Order: sequence, then structure tokens, then C-alpha cells
Amino acid sequence: MALQKTENLNISGFDPMPSPRAIHDAVPMSDQAAATVLTGRATLQAILDRRDPRLFVVVGPCSIHDPEAGLDYARRLKSLADAVADRLVLVMRVYFQKPRTTTGWKGFINDPNLNDTFCIAEGMEQARRFLRTVTELGLPTATEALDSIAPQYLWDLVCWTAIGARTSESQTHREMSSGLSTPVGFKNGTDGAVEIAINAILSAAQPHSFLGINADGVTSVVRSRGNPYGHLVLRGGGNRPNYDTVSVAMAEEALNKATLPANIVIDCSHANSFKRPELQPLVMHDCINQVCGGNRSIVGLMVESFLEAGNQPIPADLTSLRYGCSVTDACIDWPTTERMIRDAHAALSEPLLSRRAREVRTAARPPEA
Repeated sequence: MALQKTENLNISGFDPMPSPRAIHDAVPMSDQAAATVLTGRATLQAILDRRDPRLFVVVGPCSIHDPEAGLDYARRLKSLADAVADRLVLVMRVYFQKPRTTTGWKGFINDPNLNDTFCIAEGMEQARRFLRTVTELGLPTATEALDSIAPQYLWDLVCWTAIGARTSESQTHREMSSGLSTPVGFKNGTDGAVEIAINAILSAAQPHSFLGINADGVTSVVRSRGNPYGHLVLRGGGNRPNYDTVSVAMAEEALNKATLPANIVIDCSHANSFKRPELQPLVMHDCINQVCGGNRSIVGLMVESFLEAGNQPIPADLTSLRYGCSVTDACIDWPTTERMIRDAHAALSEPLLSRRAREVRTAARPPEA
């Protein structure tokens, strides 16, 4: 009797993927890009260490689907970043992969042609090229880590990483985060609870050994050192926001109980704005008011923003796509983005001076006997 097949029963094929080294060779790191990445990471680490009193703002499209429009946005953001750099560090949101609740477009890497052809090798190379161009502008980059393979292809061009609400509880993502070279923001669970994210921060800070790939695409045991720059991202959940003063105070208490630094980033989108982009400025205004009132735990903010407001479905005729309008979650437009960031910048002068003075006093205080 012939042995029955027991594996790959639901697999229709295996398409070879170029190795990370091959993609790096096709789109090599440049000196300009490397300088931006190293400076961006060091700046974010200094903010998390309280050596830099500024706030960072991760701002940009919900997802990149049109590199031309994305670079148009990046150039505008770079100009704004330079104008507010004394109080705010702007980091461009460059998301290429999208988690889906059921089905839908999974992002630029998975389907760069937006037509279900799934040219993933092409998407990976174009994504790397886009990241290199943005960093060559002098703009730090942020993205979400959805799988354990993509970091070997792209993360030398990334300054800040998000782990989403659906994956903060994943052991795979905690292990991967322990080896990433960027600070990592873990979002609270979709129910709004912060314990999942706090456990993720604690886990990612420890060394791990796990399966992954190396630069040549060879399956390897990856041994990480642990990432000391994990922090909490509040994005709301359970049909309620959690950026208010009470929620922030409770998050501070939970972090303190876990003996973690009280570093909190507020996501102005998602459940914190009930997925209504027009409410994002109100969320940001409230958070800036908390900082102005003396809050020291809010170190960053996240905003979903593109050239045009709202979103659009991906049409069969791609020539009918609206330029600079999201094809995933709805965003605020560029004029609104610029206004809310400039308003935050104007409000933060005295509060950040106060933060800086407190840091200097704390650093100068002699250790207790």
C-alpha cells in the first residue's frame, strides 16, 4: 500500500523568494540613509531615557500603497519636521503590511500592484527602496512588524517599530522584538487592557532563542540579547478610548508595578478616536494639555495622516484612484496634520523647559545613602 501524503495538503505552491542579502544588494544602504537611521534611533532612545525632553510623533499614512504619493508626503513632512525640531521629533509612519480581521488588501509588500497578483519579491524590493529614499531625506521611519521574516530585509532602514494590538500577545513577536535594533512600542490589547503589552515589554527585554532566517535566507536559530527600549502604546479598545488622564494614570501605575519606566505613547487613531479621523486633533490636543499640566509619562504620539482626508476602496481600474488618499484606514489631510503639529509645538515651549529642568535636577541629585 502506498504511503499517503500528510503534509502541504492545502498548499498550492512554493515560489522562491530572493534572500535578504540579494534584496540588500539590489537596494544597498547609503551613507545618508545610515546616518538618519542611527541618529533617529539614538534620539528616540534619548527620549525614552529622559535625556531628551522632546516628544516624538509617529505620523503618516495608514499604509503605503503609492510610492509617489508617499514621497510627496515625506518631503512635506521633512520640511515640517525641521520647523518644529526644537520641541517635536517627527518620525514618518511607513507601514507596508496590514493585519486584516478577515480578508482584504494585506499591504504593499504582499500585493504592490493592488491587483491580487501577490508579487511579494517585487513588493519587498520596492519597500526597501522607499525606506531608503525617505531616510535619505533625513526623515526617521517607523513601521509595524507583522512577521518574523521581513526584519532581515528592511529593518536596517527603520528607526521605530510598532507591535500591534493583535500581536502583542504573540510569543513570536515578543521574541522577534527582543532582537530588533529599534525601540519597540507594544500596543494594548483590542479590549483596552494594558497587561498584554506590559508582559510583552518584559519578555522582549530578555534574551531569546528562536527560529528565523539569516542574511542568506537560511533557516537559523536566532539568539537575541534582549531589547531594553520596549514601551507602551495606548490605542484604546473595548469600545472606549484610553488617552484620558485617568487611563494614563492607571497605565503609569501598571508600569510602575512591573518596575518598568513610565514611557507611554498615545495613538490618536484607532479606538482612541473611534476610528473617526476627524477626532484625532482632539485626542492630540488633550494629550498635549496633559503634558502642559505636568505629565511626564507621555513621550510620544501617533497620527494617521495623508495628503487627502478619508479613505477609498481599491478600484478595478487603478487609474481612478484618488491621489494621496488612503486605501486602508481613513486619515486626516495634510493641512489638518500641519495645523495640529504646529499647535502642539506652540503649546510645548514652557512645559518642555520644565521637563528639561526636572531632568537636570534629577541627574544632579546625589544618590541616597
